Amino acid sequence: MNKEKVIVAEGLTKRFGDFVAVDHISFEVSKSEIFGFLGANGAGKTTAMRMLCGLSIPTSGKALVAGYDVFKDTDNIKNSIGYMSQKFSLYEDLTIRENIRFYGGIYGLTKKQIQDKTSYLVDHLHLQNHQNSLVKSLPLGWKQKLAFSVAIVHDPAIVFLDEPTGGVDPVTRREFWELIYDASERGITIFVTTHYMDEAEYCNRVSIMVDGRIEALDTPKALKINYDSASMDEVFLKLARKAVRGE
Repeated sequence: MNKEKVIVAEGLTKRFGDFVAVDHISFEVSKSEIFGFLGANGAGKTTAMRMLCGLSIPTSGKALVAGYDVFKDTDNIKNSIGYMSQKFSLYEDLTIRENIRFYGGIYGLTKKQIQDKTSYLVDHLHLQNHQNSLVKSLPLGWKQKLAFSVAIVHDPAIVFLDEPTGGVDPVTRREFWELIYDASERGITIFVTTHYMDEAEYCNRVSIMVDGRIEALDTPKALKINYDSASMDEVFLKLARKAVRGE
């Protein structure tokens, strides 16, 4: 049985004057899928992600995100998704508990829901002894895991992760991916960009953009077979070499 499609893009295009940043891309993402969205700097992946998040209106094409039209329903899209960037996004001068309460309020949770979520996250992330500490006092890895947990505190249909593990150590990256697997098992769709090709191996499917177009899209196993490569790093390099434009 086919899973529900939570992202459907058809010919999605973004132009800036004569420059085509995203060039007629088409793909679908299923509910609870971990979907890797890769590309070198300048490939167009950030522009594409901004359109899907309702932050930038496409020039042409179609796309539905969580059932909402990227042209007409940007507010509904923003309410139906979570977002986390590589740049740390929580308030460093608030405590862990205060950050969870603040973002829970922004996402429209009730007071009871915020209380329950706060208790759950503090326990789940093993932060019982640090819950009243300022976020700026935490190691980067803990900050990133907390930021991810806050990004999905409202149980969104989709969470967009833009280079979420940049700068953290390999052990922490693995722990972060355990949180991703847990969210996926709870029905949240994961749309993730990364520069770490070993992380691409963790995705159910991977797309690779080159010069604004999707050059390849399949499971990591199939991509390695199709491009006669031992690793996703080799696949990526073979495709990225085709790029004409730079950053």
